[in-house]
Amino acid sequence: MTTLYTASVPVFKQLLTALKNVLTIAETYATDKKIDPNVLLQSRLYPDMFPLVRQVQIAADFAKSVPSRLAGIEVPAYEDSEQTFAELQTRIDNTLKILEGITAAQIDGKESLEIVLRPGTPKEKKLNGETYLLNYGLPQFFFHVTTAYAILRHNGVEIGKRDFMGAY
Repeated sequence: MTTLYTASVPVFKQLLTALKNVLTIAETYATDKKIDPNVLLQSRLYPDMFPLVRQVQIAADFAKSVPSRLAGIEVPAYEDSEQTFAELQTRIDNTLKILEGITAAQIDGKESLEIVLRPGTPKEKKLNGETYLLNYGLPQFFFHVTTAYAILRHNGVEIGKRDFMGAY
């Protein structure tokens, strides 16, 4: 049976761990090819899209905020100051630690929990826990992880679907 926990925390952990590996491959690629790492870190798929650094930051944000909100705990805040591969790795490690601390008992059964996005703004939106996870949180997370992968692949980093998927 699929629960909110099994549809969230293990999925976030799997793809964040894979993203860590992809970033390691990218850093090695930059070193081997004598490319300034900032070229990759600041690359984007299109001028109006966020660069790799921001894509990774946002992916980590969704991975920590979605389960935290479902568990009814405060969402840990990050500074968004990462500028290097090492700093992005640390951000992902910190997010994985947060996920390790969230249990199924905290999330399961919260399908009807009201989640309010952007409260008090014209963009305020109210969703139940299940809709929040399945129709908002996971798609957002997948978008940013996929975009980070695509930026690196577009720049010649030799990664494939197995790298994107990680171990499952």
